[in-house]
Amino acid sequence: MTSPKPRIAVVGAGLSGLTCARELTELGHHVAVFDKGRGPGGRASTRRVEFDGTPAGFDHGAQYFTVRDALMRERLDRWIESGVVSKWDGRIAALDAHGDVESFSQKPRFVGNPGMSALAQHFARGIDVHCGVQVARIERSAGGSRLIDREGNERGTFTTVIVTAPPVQTVNLLAEVAPAIANRASAVEMKPCWALMGAFDAPVDVPYDGAFINHGPLSWVARTSSKPGRRPSPDRWVFHASPSWSEANIELDRDEAATKLHAFAAESMNVALADPIYLQAHRWRYAIAENPLDEGALYDPEVSIGACGDWTSGNRVEGAMLSGVRIAQLIADAIDR
Repeated sequence: MTSPKPRIAVVGAGLSGLTCARELTELGHHVAVFDKGRGPGGRASTRRVEFDGTPAGFDHGAQYFTVRDALMRERLDRWIESGVVSKWDGRIAALDAHGDVESFSQKPRFVGNPGMSALAQHFARGIDVHCGVQVARIERSAGGSRLIDREGNERGTFTTVIVTAPPVQTVNLLAEVAPAIANRASAVEMKPCWALMGAFDAPVDVPYDGAFINHGPLSWVARTSSKPGRRPSPDRWVFHASPSWSEANIELDRDEAATKLHAFAAESMNVALADPIYLQAHRWRYAIAENPLDEGALYDPEVSIGACGDWTSGNRVEGAMLSGVRIAQLIADAIDR
């Protein structure tokens, strides 16, 4: 008699989780993805706002991605051909302490089209994705691992579970059922990021579309409306606070954070940013790993539980996707044994 086909659960519908789910689905496995958000994407998200009745987006999390790995380069060509990814030819600068341009970067950068969330939505097609479901507990049983949501509802028993949450949440879910993985995750410290989304009637008069800021409370600014596939007006910008400022001010009221970041942006860019027609702050509590792992993914074959994410693969958007590929390989190899 043949063994029943494994049932695989992925907790988290960010790029790492969806990449893993896509890989395993294409190998013929049944995969269910659970995410607490309203839609797939995680930090590769796009905020939709209506201006004069027409929606326009802000890439308020991951801004772009670069590709170094040979496997990702092959896939990148397919994504570009399908129209889900485009090269961003924006002028990317580094600013000095006075807001002047020190240098420009020519590194190829790529974005989802028409928003960073497009890549996640592309991966999610044909996958059994359950949004609005926060997995609060994992319990081991004779049949595998049972998922319990925040309301106490059982979401099924699975032979394999992959957690793609930030390290703190991964530890909370896996401390009892996969302590070795939880122990590795506990060593990774995630830093937060306050993000500000601002829209302006007139284009902001600066000679760049994105800039790194290596001083003060901001770390990055970007004209999100300059990216391919986006509505060009109104002029929309995303401003990211530095990890240190974000951490020191993580519990700020959202409106107060927006006011402060707006002032910081004008000062750091040395430009007037008066009278925005839209101004909204967003808190990413777990934005970037200060000390990411380099294993690619974590997997315990004894309990068939794993973890992955950008924090297991050196940070970066590409790292998140590669971690999903890696955990899928480990699981497929274990199933085939």
